[in-house]
Amino acid sequence: MLNIFTLANGRLFQEEIESLEELSKFQPIWVDLESPTLEEKRWIKQYYGLSIPEDVMDEDIEESARFYEEDNGELHIRSDFLIADEDEPRTVRVAFILNLVNDDLKSKGVLFSIHDEDVPVFRLLRMRARRAPGLIEDAKEVLLKLFDADAEYSADTLEGIYVDLEKVSTKVLSGDVTDVMAGEVLGAIARHEDLSGRIRRNVMDTRRAVSFMMRSKMLNAEQFEEARQILRDIDSLDSHTAFLFDKINFLMDATVGFININQNKIIKIFSVASVALLPPTLIASVYGMNFKLMPELDWALGYPYALGLMAASAVLPMWYFRKRGWLK
Repeated sequence: MLNIFTLANGRLFQEEIESLEELSKFQPIWVDLESPTLEEKRWIKQYYGLSIPEDVMDEDIEESARFYEEDNGELHIRSDFLIADEDEPRTVRVAFILNLVNDDLKSKGVLFSIHDEDVPVFRLLRMRARRAPGLIEDAKEVLLKLFDADAEYSADTLEGIYVDLEKVSTKVLSGDVTDVMAGEVLGAIARHEDLSGRIRRNVMDTRRAVSFMMRSKMLNAEQFEEARQILRDIDSLDSHTAFLFDKINFLMDATVGFININQNKIIKIFSVASVALLPPTLIASVYGMNFKLMPELDWALGYPYALGLMAASAVLPMWYFRKRGWLK
């Protein structure tokens, strides 16, 4: 899918392109390619003179090669964006190509983004840019606003984790944690831990991308200050993620502790039963070994007497355990 974004009266407008002829009708500041086909890549090369590298979406690219500047002035940035899907949280690799200095290219001042699936941050920026005139002035602003929206999206996701963990805390600290509830709690904690780790990695990647833009000296004074504010926002998220990891570890330990308590209760029942049944077993063994023939032939009241003694020997330990509070 090929989408272009143009500025009109300070607002960002989107157009979906389905042919090369349509592409020639607009002068965009942002060209977004979502799962681009070979034909769409050919349109970009033919009209803008920009060749999209074959390895632009490779996940195994070296970290040091994700941010670099070509000799012709093209800036290449490969950054990860978070998708906080409840069922499958993940990050999506997005490749940005920004050319600002080559007058021979029609792509001067145009940001190109290539990714495999739609990103929530992109939708958020499109919605804001349509509603807020003057929010975006050029291609560099688009890139900065994307990273700003990414930091805000991570903060909103962290806030959602806070709310969910409060619900988990209520369940765990209620004291009545069954094995079924413990399994649900552990599953929720594991999901939140995974999402928190992805957020931390995402903000680290965003920090690196914004720092690269600041070092490249491509930003004016106002944009440079905006980039510094994005970095400050990202730094403020680090303490929140650290707190969440501590809270997750606490809830994990508390839940495992309740599971151990439940297991100890089961073992306690077996231990009490074993001790209580030991005297009747001893009486039965001693009684059966003191007759040459069947006990009924030597002592008619032997069985009732043995059974009564066995019952009394079982009741007395249970009474003692109950008095000591070991059966509660």
